[in-house]
Amino acid sequence: MRQRLSRWINTFEETAIAVILGLMVAITFANVVARYLFHSGILWGLEATTYLFAWLVLFGMSYLVKHTAHLGVDALINILPLRVQRLVGLLVVAICLLYVGLLLKGGWDYWSKFAFKLNFLEVEDIPFPVWLQALFGLVEDGDPRYENLPRWIPYFILPFGMALMGLRFVQAGWRIWRGEQRMLIASHEADDLIEDIEEDIAEHPDLPSNDSPGKRRKR
Repeated sequence: MRQRLSRWINTFEETAIAVILGLMVAITFANVVARYLFHSGILWGLEATTYLFAWLVLFGMSYLVKHTAHLGVDALINILPLRVQRLVGLLVVAICLLYVGLLLKGGWDYWSKFAFKLNFLEVEDIPFPVWLQALFGLVEDGDPRYENLPRWIPYFILPFGMALMGLRFVQAGWRIWRGEQRMLIASHEADDLIEDIEEDIAEHPDLPSNDSPGKRRKR
């Protein structure tokens, strides 16, 4: 059950990122074509891509936590014993969860204000189609409640993105606890160098160790 839920979340996250990227490209491309070929433009294009970019960033933050792709400095961590590295990793996870908790609280407070008290406020340019409002029960006696998209919809990514990132930190902490990973950050430079050396040795086994192709490329 837990693995199925995890796979569903992974699929949802990756699909959302792909859809957002596709929408941003499509809207920007259509706006450029309309502007330069038809001397017109999509009025709501800039605002839509701005909100989509915010969604992409917040989805991407949690996605990078999952794949340990956030950048960091590990020069000090790498000289520590493996057990200490894991303890440091757990400490970092705890600090990150505290930080995410603060952002989640702030994001929820900000979003809930527009969702409940100020739910009549709309964005500036993005229209809210009537058929879409009908799906959410926002059409009363044939009249749609909104003309443009209500602000609480694009702002929802603030608490949702922080909750998703908090989940990723919990998962990362569990993997560190079980010894499946050591840290939260990406540290691939040394691994890439080792892979290059191993490839050089495999391709040129007769070369002396002090004259490998990797060294010759640097000369």
